[in-house]
Amino acid sequence: MTIDNSYMIYRNRRRGMDHDLYKWSNIFSRPPLKWPNNKNVLTWIVINLEWFPITPNDTPFKAPGHMQTAYPDFRHYTSRDYGNRVGIYRLLDALKKIDAKVSVAVNSAIAERYPQLVADISADGHEIIAHSTDMNATIASGVAIEQEEAHIIRSLAVIEKATGKRPIGWLSIARSQSFNTPELLANAGLSYMCDWVNDELPYLMKTKAGEIFNFPLNHELSDRQILNVQQHSVDSYVQQIKDAWTWLNSESKQYGGRILPLNITPYIMGLPYRMEAFEQLLSWLKTQEQNDFATGTEILETISVN
Repeated sequence: MTIDNSYMIYRNRRRGMDHDLYKWSNIFSRPPLKWPNNKNVLTWIVINLEWFPITPNDTPFKAPGHMQTAYPDFRHYTSRDYGNRVGIYRLLDALKKIDAKVSVAVNSAIAERYPQLVADISADGHEIIAHSTDMNATIASGVAIEQEEAHIIRSLAVIEKATGKRPIGWLSIARSQSFNTPELLANAGLSYMCDWVNDELPYLMKTKAGEIFNFPLNHELSDRQILNVQQHSVDSYVQQIKDAWTWLNSESKQYGGRILPLNITPYIMGLPYRMEAFEQLLSWLKTQEQNDFATGTEILETISVN
C-alpha cells in the first residue's frame, strides 16, 4: 500500500521550532545586551523550595526527587523536608554573607505550611517566584487545561496571600509544560517563565493571551544534575561553575552581556559536607570584577530598557 503524498506534508515544517511562539535566532548575531555597572556576567541563582507529598502522583509522571520506596516512605520524605527545615537556612546565610539576592521558586504548599519560612526569604530581600502548588502538580499535555490553569491560579493566589506580593515569575515542576502552558501563564499575568532551556539569554514569546519572556534555567548547571544524577563531587561542581563563568565572561567581551543560571536545591546543596565548597564558590563569584548577582525581576527590568 502506498502512502498518499499528503501524509508527507507538515504545515509547520520550517526553520526553528514547530510553533509560532517566537522566531528562531542565533545568539551570536543578536544586538548585545548591556548589564548595569558595565558588568559582563549576571549570576542568576534560582533555589527550588519544594513540598513533596508522601504519596506521589504518577499522572502524568512522578516528579524528579519524589519518594522511591514502599509507603509510607519516611526515609525519602524526611530527606526532602530537610531542605525546608535546615538546608534553605544554610543557603540564606551563605547568600547574606556576600549580600546577594536570588529568585526562590516556591511551591504554594510551602507558603501554606511554613509561613515563617517565606517571610524569612522575603525579609532578606529575595524574589519569590511560583513553582506550582506541590510536587504532585506536574504539567504535561495529558493534563486537562482546566486542571493546569487551576494549578497556576492557586499557586499565585496562595503565595500572594502569604507574602503580600503576586509573583511575576514561574518555574514548572521538572521544567515540564503542555502545549497550553505559555498562554496560560501569560493570561495569569506572569512576566517570565524559566522552563525552556534552548538558549542562554532571555527571549520573548508571543501567545494569544499576550507576551511572556522565557529565562533559560540551564538544567546541566543544576546541583541535581551534577551532584545527584552525574554523581560528581561538590568540588567538581564548583570547578564546572567556575569554568562556565570564565567562558561566559570571555564571550561577553565580543557578544555582549551573558547570564550564568544556577539552579540550587536545599536538600541537595544544603548538606553540611557541601556547604563549605558552595560558600567558596559564592565568594569567588563575588570577587570577580565583571560579575554581579541578579534576581529574575532585576534581569527583566534590565532587558526591558536594553
